[in-house]
Amino acid sequence: MIIRKMIKPVYAHCDIPCGIYETDSMRHAAETCLRMIEKIEALGELDSQDKWNNFVRMVDIKEKHAQRVKDEAYILWSDYFKPEHLTRFPQLHDVFWRLAKQASIVKQTVDKAACEQLLHNVTEADTLFTDSKK
Repeated sequence: MIIRKMIKPVYAHCDIPCGIYETDSMRHAAETCLRMIEKIEALGELDSQDKWNNFVRMVDIKEKHAQRVKDEAYILWSDYFKPEHLTRFPQLHDVFWRLAKQASIVKQTVDKAACEQLLHNVTEADTLFTDSKK
């Protein structure tokens, strides 16, 4: 009897490791979330099918980009940062935990202040990342 193995695609940043890490993608995704909120606010009353359609599409884009922020943050947190970074940056876990939590809040809401806080959290993570290279 032949047993067939289930082959599933595996998605990862790079576990070789490649050594190529950046925060630009995370920032771009967070800025996209904020821009979608601004566009949603500009819609005004959802009094037509076109406005409803645009609202739904903008929410979808916001949620996908908030998830992208989380994905990029997790890559840095788990793959780039090493134990020696914790010695230099004892706040590292807290910064990335708050960033991930804020991205979840952005996914769950249509709140400009939540997006602005997400950008602030991304800036904190970016600062740690930049300082870790010095």
